[in-house]
Amino acid sequence: MRKTFELEDLDCANCARKMQEAIAKIDGVTYVSVNYMAQKMVLEADDQIFDEVLSKAVKAVKKVEPDCSVIVK
Repeated sequence: MRKTFELEDLDCANCARKMQEAIAKIDGVTYVSVNYMAQKMVLEADDQIFDEVLSKAVKAVKKVEPDCSVIVK
């Protein structure tokens, strides 16, 4: 499953790169892209573990930039 999420208050391209690198290391992630200009994150993982992977990805985003929020709809 591949989903796109809006990022709120992502401050810099360097932080986006750090987030992308951290999320890529999470077990189960098959693809990730964090785009500073678009303020979006694209995340792909197996359907059965997607929610678990998303939760870990949100934590990784917060660790890199505590003020940034992932908008999960």
